[in-house]
Amino acid sequence: MKKRLYIWIFLISFPTAIWAQQMPLFTQYMFNDYVVNPAVAGTKDHYQASALSRFQWVGIIDAPQTISLSFNGPHAKKPMGFGGYLINDVTGPTSRTGIYGSYAYNFGLTDDIRLSLGLSFGLLQNTIDGTKINLHDLNDPALKEAISTSLVPDASVGAYVYHKKWFAGFSAFQLLSNNLKVYDEKNGLNKLKRHYYLVGGYRWDFAPDFTLEPSVVIKGMVDIPAQIDLTALVKYKETAWLGVSYRSQDAIAILIGYIHKERYYFGYSYDITISEFKAYNSGTHEIMIGLRFNKIKE
Repeated sequence: MKKRLYIWIFLISFPTAIWAQQMPLFTQYMFNDYVVNPAVAGTKDHYQASALSRFQWVGIIDAPQTISLSFNGPHAKKPMGFGGYLINDVTGPTSRTGIYGSYAYNFGLTDDIRLSLGLSFGLLQNTIDGTKINLHDLNDPALKEAISTSLVPDASVGAYVYHKKWFAGFSAFQLLSNNLKVYDEKNGLNKLKRHYYLVGGYRWDFAPDFTLEPSVVIKGMVDIPAQIDLTALVKYKETAWLGVSYRSQDAIAILIGYIHKERYYFGYSYDITISEFKAYNSGTHEIMIGLRFNKIKE
């Protein structure tokens, strides 16, 4: 039984089985870009705070649920930015909680194009709650401690090139590749794998009050097929948007949102599963709210 438990933990924790178990997944990544790339901090002229909740695969017992809280913005006078975020990802008896702080420095490449380089450090806690695992042998020594937790340092880096009409970025997460020592204090059951993100987007003003903003994010890691998200948003007067997104081999999503008085913004997305897994769930809901603070920098 102990061996079976180890295999189960390995499958749900290792990204070869399910990508989202090591790195959370977001459909509204374009409004949560700082969490995807630490170099985004300081690239806007204001501070902003955002919260995002994702309820994945509704109808599946113990399906993934993710919450992120972030805050970032620029230095008032110097070409740099600061930020921090908290993220919690829960899937059945497993959970991961991380808290991070970041610093970014940006400089001009040309009169219209700037480059930002960012670095993020934090702590990542991975937990397995044995009380939520049903065993045939209730005296199995593998669960002599009902809850096992592993706390490790974590780091990420990013680069972000931006223009008023377009942007592109690259980031790498879980750089330290620490072992997770859950139910095995000596060796750890698995290792945090490095994840890589490549993002890009463009802004096209195709009518007096309308803009089209296509974007893409490619997520990958060594020896694992890359996952691609393609998204297109149509915005009206920078106050409301409607969009559609395609995630390779997984889902199609619909996105809507609204910005009130250029300060308060709200977003919602609904993912429709298109893989064979669609027979077992009714889709994924993602809710985003945010606050833009006063402009502090030209």
